[in-house]
Amino acid sequence: MTDDWPPPRRPTISFDELAAVDLRVGRVVDVEPFPEARRPAWKLTVDFGPVIGRLRTSAQVTNYPADALLGRTVVGVVNLGTKRIAGFESEFLVLGALDADGVVSLLGAADDVAPGAPVA
Repeated sequence: MTDDWPPPRRPTISFDELAAVDLRVGRVVDVEPFPEARRPAWKLTVDFGPVIGRLRTSAQVTNYPADALLGRTVVGVVNLGTKRIAGFESEFLVLGALDADGVVSLLGAADDVAPGAPVA
């Protein structure tokens, strides 16, 4: 661990700012290598249910093998717009907890939570 772990608390935001963030449960349906990325990453395709559909993202979660990601529930921010990463259009942000070494532990939901369910 480093001396600056854990990071300091961030500034207070309003409830309206928090309510504008669209957090949804999704299920990983495809995992592809992403050798063009500067840091090791996967290209994930996640099903967010019938309203949102399938979205793709680049995720630095190579501490998970591809077969451990397939079928897994994840939590994503689906209303940030797209970001181009090494020529790839990332359409949402998958959420995880960081440890002091920068390793991500993905956030998820119980397996019986339907894709597209909002996170409250």
